[in-house]
Amino acid sequence: MTGYAASSCEIATDSGVFACQWEIRSVNGRGLDLRFRLPDWLEGLEPALRKRLPEVIKRGHVTTSLRVTRREHSEETASDNPDHSAAHGLNGQALDAALALLRKIETHAAAHHLTLQPVSAADILAMRGVIDSGPDLSAAAPLVAALLDHATPLIADFDANRAAEGAAMAQVIDRQVITIAALVHEARAAASERRMDQHIALKSALQRLQETAPHVEAGRFEQELALIAVKTDVTEELDRLEAHIAAARLLLAAKQPNGRKLDFLMQEFNREANTLCSKAQNPKLTRIGLDLKTVIDQMREQIQNLE
Repeated sequence: MTGYAASSCEIATDSGVFACQWEIRSVNGRGLDLRFRLPDWLEGLEPALRKRLPEVIKRGHVTTSLRVTRREHSEETASDNPDHSAAHGLNGQALDAALALLRKIETHAAAHHLTLQPVSAADILAMRGVIDSGPDLSAAAPLVAALLDHATPLIADFDANRAAEGAAMAQVIDRQVITIAALVHEARAAASERRMDQHIALKSALQRLQETAPHVEAGRFEQELALIAVKTDVTEELDRLEAHIAAARLLLAAKQPNGRKLDFLMQEFNREANTLCSKAQNPKLTRIGLDLKTVIDQMREQIQNLE
């Protein structure tokens, strides 16, 4: 089921002030697929969200994104995807310490008459601590806790958005169920009309058979024709379609998610419509069967979007 929610917040911690932008979006899917685009330095955030989201959603592809911007200095440090947790910057103190260490090593090497390879800027940047890669991981816990507090109303808004979408879709599906019910009623009338025509046709066929094969017992012909009439009877298919209609209405009226059950029920609807078409042997009944298949297929596409 499609759904969307977004929110922004600002959180102050001992390590700085953070601006956060949340977004949750979902599309239909047969199962539940949770995907996250979160800063990887916020340890514990993803597991907590993986636990919370299934409490409100059971089906669909759900993507949760978070962008975090730290506002400690005049320059901002941003973190908006799992591959780049923050914009890189130089740590002045660590750089001074690294350069001092290099000078000490060069002096010591010269005292021992050793010649060292020139050190490049890339070598210096690779030294631990020279590049400040983002917020202090040890200070992330308070931020994670605050973010989870802000995630609670966001998830509620997301659920409400999906509920509104589901209510609108339920109305569409309910109208399709009404159409199916009307077609089944029309099919019963057509089957009743066909029964009279079929009786006349079978009686005429019996006469022709008796004329062309007088040596065959009449009872044998009657048995074969009766068997044909039984094989083309659609009463059971129409009864099952009416039972499926009642089941669909109960599932649509229920409060709990029933997308999977409705999805299975659509297979049963389609099976009965196919059998009806194969047994029709009547233009009007065939047309009704094809109309049924069309509506059922449209209904199945809608139900794929339901939780």
